[in-house]
Amino acid sequence: MESNRIEYKKELTDSLEKEVVAFLNYRDGGEIYIGIDDNGTAVGVTKSDQLQLIIKDRIKNNIQPSALGLFDVILQVKDNKEIIKIIVAAGLEKPYYLRKYGMTEKGCFIRIGSSSEPLSQDMIDSLYSRRIRNTIGKMESTRHNLTFEQLKIYYETRKLHLNAAFMKNLELLTPEEKPNYAAYLLADENGVSIQVAKYADTTRVNLIENIDFGRCSLIRAYKNVMDRMNVENSLYPMFGDKALQDDSDE
Repeated sequence: MESNRIEYKKELTDSLEKEVVAFLNYRDGGEIYIGIDDNGTAVGVTKSDQLQLIIKDRIKNNIQPSALGLFDVILQVKDNKEIIKIIVAAGLEKPYYLRKYGMTEKGCFIRIGSSSEPLSQDMIDSLYSRRIRNTIGKMESTRHNLTFEQLKIYYETRKLHLNAAFMKNLELLTPEEKPNYAAYLLADENGVSIQVAKYADTTRVNLIENIDFGRCSLIRAYKNVMDRMNVENSLYPMFGDKALQDDSDE
């Protein structure tokens, strides 16, 4: 019977990607059988070769992050009928989601019992923050002679002090005690930049301005970007004939 790791489908349906996402987000992965009804009876499939290709393309193109290498599609025979078995491994880049809905409650699912349930937004955010932290926390910085004067200033303006163990306390070291990629991003100098573009209208065809903020601490780069956004979004009073005309119309 169906369980937390087994899903039966009489035929291929629109919910395939949802079931795959649920198993990718589940701790143990799972298996999906196409051509078996809810009672576990083999009813078989037709055009099995074509169906396998359709399944592979749908999983490859409709799920993010990429599930390549995490699933396999196998043709099997049960009770003299061809069925398709989809093996899904637990993914390391949780949360996985349906591309068309993004990282939302409509796009993220997890296996609970014999059904695929939507993840709450809090669970989605928690899984995503863990993924980012694990990724940049384990990647070693390309530079080791990093300085953090801008980071120290940021803390001092908030009446906080960075002690000698701040890199360990802020999780800026790899498990091998070397500066990680997060440390690289927060260092005074790095090779990362943030591009801010200004267009004439919403079509994003006519570029008016393109500014490069970066190659410095991510904290400083972020502040520069936000300062620029505040300038662009400022409201100014209008003077002159147009304003007078508007007043007279009222």
